[in-house]
Amino acid sequence: MSPFKGIALKLCSVMLFVVMSALIKAASDTVPPGEAVFFRSFFAIPVILTWLALRGDLRTGLKVKSPMGHFWRGVVGTTAMGLMFAGLGLLPLPEVTALGYTAPLLTVVFAAMFLDERVGLFRIGAVALGMIGVLIVLSPRLSTLSGPTVETAQAVGAVLVLLGAVCAALAQIYIRKLVASEETSAIVFYFSMTSTLLSLLTIPFGWAIPGGTETIYLILAGLLGGTAQIFLTSAYRFADASVVAPFDYASMLFALGIGYVFFDEVPTGPMLIGAGLVILAGIIIILRERHLGLKRGKARALRTPQG
Repeated sequence: MSPFKGIALKLCSVMLFVVMSALIKAASDTVPPGEAVFFRSFFAIPVILTWLALRGDLRTGLKVKSPMGHFWRGVVGTTAMGLMFAGLGLLPLPEVTALGYTAPLLTVVFAAMFLDERVGLFRIGAVALGMIGVLIVLSPRLSTLSGPTVETAQAVGAVLVLLGAVCAALAQIYIRKLVASEETSAIVFYFSMTSTLLSLLTIPFGWAIPGGTETIYLILAGLLGGTAQIFLTSAYRFADASVVAPFDYASMLFALGIGYVFFDEVPTGPMLIGAGLVILAGIIIILRERHLGLKRGKARALRTPQG
């Protein structure tokens, strides 16, 4: 274990994911979301295969025991990606990032619903706090649903991103089931494969021929997305999840900086306040999970017979 290395890898993955989102946003005026999903997924595949080959896991890491589990995780995850990419074309980057923080909160709820995990009042309270933050972020958007065209589009964008967060949370539930029998490398690889194939189903809805600059943006988005996924996976090999997970929220700092410099996006008061509440709720849940994990570890140690 090397916590500092784990944290460094996590921060690198977070930064690369935000840059990837910025590249998708930069190409969104020309390229529809389904086509962006294709580039993001297809060009991540060679990066992932190279990583597996360097680790010597190319043969064993791609074996599957639950093909339908991978398929449904791919369907839900691809839907989440498409909705998020659609929202990126309509909303400021920091706002999409803030609304995306809804996913881990909903994962707690869905874990209780579908995995029969016990969720105490402490975590329920944290989820409620996070949802209040989401409502604060959403409130300016939802009040403009009947306003001018631009404002209406932004309201639709907020709804799309929120639906994307719901799908992302459901994808996490599938992943929790898959990790019991599947290699992490297989989960990462087959998701990229599935999302690449599923994105092709959007061709009849109108793909565009991107210009040279947009093509470079999209290819880079795929390469960076694959690299970020590898960094993210590697981070959890060097440090406990409770150590590296809070650094997810560093993405807000990167999103604020990139949004301001490259897209002239100035964050609003409600967005910052709401994002702050959602981040606080997320950190509370992470700390609670760590506390419960330590308690379970002590309980197992006490039950273990001493030789």
